[in-house]
Amino acid sequence: MVRIFGILAGLFFVAALSWSLATGAYTAITEPASPTAEHEFYKHPKHLALASDGVFGKFDNQQIQRGFQVYKEVCAACHSLRLVAFRDLTQLGYNEAEVKAIAASFQVPGVDPNTGEANTRPGLAIDYFPKPYPNDIAARAANNNAIPPDLSLMAKARHDGAAYVYSLLTGYQAQPAKLLKEFPDSKTGPGLHYNPYFPNLNLAMAPPLSGPGQVTYGEGNPQPTVDQMAKDVSAFLVWTAEPKLAKRHQTGWPVLLFLIVLTGLAYLAYQNVWRDKKH
Repeated sequence: MVRIFGILAGLFFVAALSWSLATGAYTAITEPASPTAEHEFYKHPKHLALASDGVFGKFDNQQIQRGFQVYKEVCAACHSLRLVAFRDLTQLGYNEAEVKAIAASFQVPGVDPNTGEANTRPGLAIDYFPKPYPNDIAARAANNNAIPPDLSLMAKARHDGAAYVYSLLTGYQAQPAKLLKEFPDSKTGPGLHYNPYFPNLNLAMAPPLSGPGQVTYGEGNPQPTVDQMAKDVSAFLVWTAEPKLAKRHQTGWPVLLFLIVLTGLAYLAYQNVWRDKKH
């Protein structure tokens, strides 16, 4: 009896799921969803070529240092890098003295040894990049009720990674007249900025890059245009998300070659051992 009830219950659920699937498919065909502004005007990220791309990719330390400079002088005011320590910057070619100087230019949370009260102190090489705001409430209050995301893993957390960051930073523009004509309710509200590379088209972050004069690159580097700075900081964020990328590439190819040779030797050994045993 229990088995019969179990079979009937199973059949009931199968029938219910089949009915739901059939009615959903029928509704989708006969009553297609209305087009939305996001669907019509969202743009996929632009193409971005970096030295770290591909299976043979490796980091361009000069470009990543420029990207770090853009982060430090522009992005760090709102965005944190909680998974990156100052000492990690030695991987980009900075020496120990330079790393200590960079760390000391940031104020990190500390404790007064005399009173035990919380305070701030100059950063040390072992410290991680500090948060720009003490808490989420302060972050929202300073950014039109939006919390600026941490950038440590941004290049991995978003589809198309570095290309997404690059496109977002260079994609600010006025709302197209066609959008306002077709979707009058989608007008960008106060404190928001139209950007077709952002999923809902409206971004709380104001355009962070303004071109030459905002950041000064050292001699021998390209002009810090908006496009160039966006490329550089995107390359930097690829490094923060995958600092071991180049080392993995360097290790992966010898390991792959070893496995290929080992497979060949194993096959030859098999042939030698079982050659006289085959019928």
